[in-house]
Amino acid sequence: MRLYERSSCLLQPPDYSLMNDSTDAQDVSQARVWLWAARPKTLGAAVAPVLVGTGMALEAGAWHLLSALLALAGAVLIQVGVNYHNDYADYVQGADTQERVGPLRVTQAGLVAPQTMRRATILVFGLAVMAGLYLIARGGWPILAVGVASIGAAIWYTAGRYSLAALGLADVFVFVFFGPVAVGGTYYVQALSLPTEVLLAGGGPGLLSIGILLVNNVRDVAEDRRAGKRTLVVRFGRRFGVAAYGACLVGALLLAGLLAAGLFGTTPHPWAALPLGLLPLAIGPIRRLSETTDPEKLNPLLGATGRILVLWALLFAVGWNL
Repeated sequence: MRLYERSSCLLQPPDYSLMNDSTDAQDVSQARVWLWAARPKTLGAAVAPVLVGTGMALEAGAWHLLSALLALAGAVLIQVGVNYHNDYADYVQGADTQERVGPLRVTQAGLVAPQTMRRATILVFGLAVMAGLYLIARGGWPILAVGVASIGAAIWYTAGRYSLAALGLADVFVFVFFGPVAVGGTYYVQALSLPTEVLLAGGGPGLLSIGILLVNNVRDVAEDRRAGKRTLVVRFGRRFGVAAYGACLVGALLLAGLLAAGLFGTTPHPWAALPLGLLPLAIGPIRRLSETTDPEKLNPLLGATGRILVLWALLFAVGWNL
């Protein structure tokens, strides 16, 4: 599931315009290449739901350190595996070309051979399975089902003609797996129970993760259309993508307020409304996506939306415990 890429200058890969026929892949350290391929800034989407689930488990008196750490490790490894597979599959299927306007893809740039990237994907998913063995033993078949489904959805995202991206179903799966499933799974492996309010809270990270995906899809709409990717933005147009992005950001903030007030029949947690304070941070990205048509100028919105996601998770988790 392609989410957002790097915005930090310390991790920024070379610009495509600087990569010409005289550029030797050996001039770039392999460690840095694999770091670029892992897309460090995407990891916030994996960490955020773990923060929310752990924060809610802590408030319930069910915090379990080892389970929380392994849930975090598994989530991060699955996200890295998603990124590696996306890097490989988009190149093989022709979605990543020299006309790409987004941040660097190492397979397309010739820095990693396709088969090497494929083997790395398998290795990382294997490590995620190893991290999850204890969680499966603790939580039973529901955790096994979640793990298998998560890895399966990651592979299906760009797996050929009937992939999630090609069918325009990626947004739904991003919401489910980066939202209620991730938050609920994190809570469950610690508390061994699953209150409805936990799944509802998962809607916040889920909506913001869709927002990150929408930035990518608005930026890449022309490229996706040529590659046959029937994203929702390709199907319904740029204006739809912008409106959906705004709805996801504002909706996530409002959801925190509703949960804080106990309007879903749950116990009120007034301080859990802290994410509402992020509204000023959300206005700028919504306006920029609406007004900017140059795809390259939309890249900073990926990091901006990712920061809102992590801040939402931190503020909600802290507020739920106050």
